[in-house]
Amino acid sequence: MQDAKFERTNIKVNATASEYFTSTAEVLLFDGFMKVYMESSDDEDEENQVAVLPSVAVGQSLDMVDMSSRERWQQHPPRYNEATLVRKLEELGIGRPSTYAPTISTIQQRDYVVRESRDGEKREYTLLTMSKGKVSSTKKTEVFGAEKSKLFPTDMGMLVNDFLIEHFSNIVSYDFTAKVEEQFDDIAAGALGWQKVIDDFYKPFHVVVDDTMEHSAKNTGERSLGNDPVSGKPVIVRVGRFGPMAQIGNTDENSDEKPRFASLRKDQHIETITLEEALKLFDLPRNIGQFEGKDVVIGVGKFGPFVRHDGKFVSLKRGVDDPYTIDLSTAITRIEDKRVADANKLIKEFEQDAELKVLNGRWGPYIAYGKENVRLPKSVNAESLTYDQCMEYVSKQLKSSSSSKKSAAKTSSKSAEKTENKPVAKKSTAKKKETTKK
Repeated sequence: MQDAKFERTNIKVNATASEYFTSTAEVLLFDGFMKVYMESSDDEDEENQVAVLPSVAVGQSLDMVDMSSRERWQQHPPRYNEATLVRKLEELGIGRPSTYAPTISTIQQRDYVVRESRDGEKREYTLLTMSKGKVSSTKKTEVFGAEKSKLFPTDMGMLVNDFLIEHFSNIVSYDFTAKVEEQFDDIAAGALGWQKVIDDFYKPFHVVVDDTMEHSAKNTGERSLGNDPVSGKPVIVRVGRFGPMAQIGNTDENSDEKPRFASLRKDQHIETITLEEALKLFDLPRNIGQFEGKDVVIGVGKFGPFVRHDGKFVSLKRGVDDPYTIDLSTAITRIEDKRVADANKLIKEFEQDAELKVLNGRWGPYIAYGKENVRLPKSVNAESLTYDQCMEYVSKQLKSSSSSKKSAAKTSSKSAEKTENKPVAKKSTAKKKETTKK
């Protein structure tokens, strides 16, 4: 089957003496395999289909059937993913192929950048249509701002970036790394001495570091949002020890009342959060009722949102349970599910020692004794184990771990003795050959 032939065409249709319409599309000259393909692709999305125009001639008079104009907004530049970021680094001459992967992984490990997908938001736009001399206006909705697997800067990353640009602008400039790479090439070629390159860099760099440490102020990216309508105290957001957070009130040495703190959610940022959103963070922890005569409290901790009941913590389902809207019945369901999971995990426990338990783990049954976990052979029936048998398994593991530590210590001491007793070889200097003149 032969290939299809297209002709890319730019059409300009004069509307008035100075204004015109333009259209860029493709004209199908020979369908070839497209004759079969187009018949079998009726269900494709419109955005995936190629725009095909009818054939027109220069000077041909066209009748306007209808004309539409829609409201649009300026879009930000596309965000980077790993591939496009590497391409940009190559264009700027920053780094080498061997440094691209470590660079991208480092900025993610340090929480300067996160790689994630974000849902778009809905917004209305106006569509104007003119047909048969009449103009009609309609309101439609679209989803904007959706991103899939892109790199987003965190509040910490933006804070560090601003600090580096302010105090070390010459080092974080795009051409700095490219120049260093050129100098490395010259050093490898023998055209430049590495001592001079290091000296020219570190002398002024050391001066800048000392000046920055002495005169730079601590930057937390603090942003004021307004005042709390209840207490009248100022509400700010900033980067703290454990990440971005909101704060109500200021630290006053003369007052016993301390400021209140709340961590920002993952989808919230210092630069965009509003006063209402920040105040909502202080709704937690919240008491949503009682279960079995004990309070049920919803909160957010280091490992995410949770339910606290009777001194025990139960994690909420991520992406399903909202800690700000979850009701009592859903919280009770999570508590009961946790109890069932814990009951299935426990195989056996002993009255002789409360720390000794036989549990069902991810890779099968095991014995838990204090901080020790002892794996059981597959041939052992965990339910039929006695207290003495379990303690025998524990003692065997304790003995093996202690003996391995002793052997490692002996090996290290022997190697140290060999190093001390090893005679130091004297450096021999090469004798110059005597040359005789003829």
